[in-house]
Amino acid sequence: MSNIEHEEKARRSLKLGVLTLSDSRSQDQDVSGKIICELLKGEGHLILRYDLIKEDPVLIENTLRFFISEDVDAIISNGGTGLTSRDGTIEVARKLLQKELPGFGELFRLVSYNQIGPAAMLSRATAGLVDGKILICLPGSSKGVKLAMKRLVLPQLCHMVWEAGR
Repeated sequence: MSNIEHEEKARRSLKLGVLTLSDSRSQDQDVSGKIICELLKGEGHLILRYDLIKEDPVLIENTLRFFISEDVDAIISNGGTGLTSRDGTIEVARKLLQKELPGFGELFRLVSYNQIGPAAMLSRATAGLVDGKILICLPGSSKGVKLAMKRLVLPQLCHMVWEAGR
């Protein structure tokens, strides 16, 4: 079966969790989280859970574990993927991932490079599988979120979830 046939079989409405990691924003100021939610809803998906938490490794891990225990198909986080001392999302995610999709981060940096140049290498965006559920870790910038969602996540999310459940 071709990838196009897989994508057609995979089309459905998903139940999703969205998590923003930020030490400086509140939910009212969370432009990136709102963009993710709006784009997902625009594709007919249901947001079961949306939270904004501080960039604390223990809090991130506990929150991700809680999201994973919920009846969601996938979790999309944003924030904490850079190089600052507080950016720890990727370390926590990799601790939880049973399978990482290195191609996700590679493709994100490629499309980002085409938009912003060599600064794209500063992103550590990644995705993978945790307990049968897709986890996607995006940067916190609204420009990066829009790019990742439109070019990578929305076109493949149903397919990713379908493959994860096989």
